[in-house]
Amino acid sequence: MTVSAATHSHAEQPEQPSAPHTAESPPGMVWIPAGEFLMGSDRHYPEEAPVHRVAVDGFYMDQHLVTNAEFRRFVEATGHVTFAEIAPNPADYPGALPQMLVPSSLVFVQPKDRVDMGNIGNWWMFMRGADWRHPYGPKSTLDGLDHHPVVHIAFSDAEAYAKWAGKELPTEAEWEYAARGGVEGAEFAWGDEVTPGGRYMANYWQGEFPWQNLATDGFERTSPVGAFAANSFGLYDMIANTWEWTTDWYQARHPAERQKACCVPHNPRGARKQDSYDPNQPKIKIPRKVLKGGSHLCAKNYCYRYRPAARYPHPVDTSTSHIGFRSIVRKRNDQS
Repeated sequence: MTVSAATHSHAEQPEQPSAPHTAESPPGMVWIPAGEFLMGSDRHYPEEAPVHRVAVDGFYMDQHLVTNAEFRRFVEATGHVTFAEIAPNPADYPGALPQMLVPSSLVFVQPKDRVDMGNIGNWWMFMRGADWRHPYGPKSTLDGLDHHPVVHIAFSDAEAYAKWAGKELPTEAEWEYAARGGVEGAEFAWGDEVTPGGRYMANYWQGEFPWQNLATDGFERTSPVGAFAANSFGLYDMIANTWEWTTDWYQARHPAERQKACCVPHNPRGARKQDSYDPNQPKIKIPRKVLKGGSHLCAKNYCYRYRPAARYPHPVDTSTSHIGFRSIVRKRNDQS
């Protein structure tokens, strides 16, 4: 793999999307009307179950993922240093090897042949010098990637950007409702067929992950925002391209108390922070948030999560080459 932008069949830099909005809409955002929807799925991974009805208030949402150009403006204005650019505190990681306690981030490195799928170390590498400015490693740059989503963003980085922009990060329920675009219970954000009429609708992995990347959707890595069709709410890349942070603490299933027939949960929030720790790492108390949407590395044979219902736990201290974010603005009570 190279450190340049992926070659693809679309225009090299697609025209940037313009958001459908009302006179009151913040620039670059679309209005997501209040409503109810079926959240979750009973057909795939256990953490997506059970399907349950949820209600959310209306809110504005960024039409597209935050781009490298937008994040650069934030850094230039604030001097923000991302989590990946700071050496970890050894006290937070008992037993960690010294070579791991350096500014670094996880980078996908494509193997040349089939590998043991039980070992993610066969395609993920903690790479010193990898960060949002160097998405594929220390020698890579953002040349040609201004309109691609920013990556190597830890939760605190996404939160800091949202606060600077006068916004917030969405809850899991808000995010999934927006991703579905009013299409009730469908497999994907646009319906039940992954490529309707043979048309690719999102940037996910084609081929046998992780060694065979056919890139038949036109992209080897991330794609520029707006490269694929928007959903019914006018939102781009709600499926694949990069995972997106939400504010909810992770728990292994949707809560049972939400399934009561008498009540539809209204603006539900996630689990308690202390319940989000990884039970497989009891000595490391790093809480985990819910990621949504899947990424360009999600494949049918592995991580079939380029679907609105899909969810995944991710530690707040970890950044990768396939996680980005977008923000929302909740409508104030004094607004009509």
